[in-house]
Amino acid sequence: MSRAHHPKRAAPPAWLAALPAWFMALAYAAGAAAPLPAWAQGADGKALFMKNCAACHQASGKGIPGAFPALAGNPLVQGAPGEPVAVLLQGRGGMPDFSGSLSDEEIASVLSYARGAWGNKAAPVGAEAVAALRGQLGAQRHASGQMSNKH
Repeated sequence: MSRAHHPKRAAPPAWLAALPAWFMALAYAAGAAAPLPAWAQGADGKALFMKNCAACHQASGKGIPGAFPALAGNPLVQGAPGEPVAVLLQGRGGMPDFSGSLSDEEIASVLSYARGAWGNKAAPVGAEAVAALRGQLGAQRHASGQMSNKH
C-alpha cells in the first residue's frame, strides 16, 4: 500500500498541550500551591510500582508473608538509599533486577514512591544517585526504546 492511502494525523490542538499547565495554574489559584510529592514529579512512581512491583509486594505495600517482604515500614526501604537502589539494579533472593528494564529516573521515581507511601517517611531518591550506583556496580544499562522488560 502506498503512503498516500494513509493520511497524516493532524497535530493535537495547542490548547490540549497546554492543559497540564492550565490545571496547575488553576490549582495554584485555588490555594493548592503545595509542592508535589517526589513520587508525583517526573516519571510516575506509583504507576511504575503498580506495573513492576505490586504483584509481589502488593498495592498496599504489605507484601505476602513468607514470600515477598512488606515495603510498608521496612527499614531497608526507609534507610540509606544505596541499598534499595542496589536491590533494584542487581536483584536479591528471588527478586529480579530491573537494571535493563527501568531507567535511572524510573528507578528513582519508584523508590521515591515506596519511600513516601504507606506511612514511610524517607527522603526521595534522585536519578543522579541511581546513575552513580549503576556505574559503580557495573549494572546493565537501561535499553531505552527497546523491548527490554524481561519481567
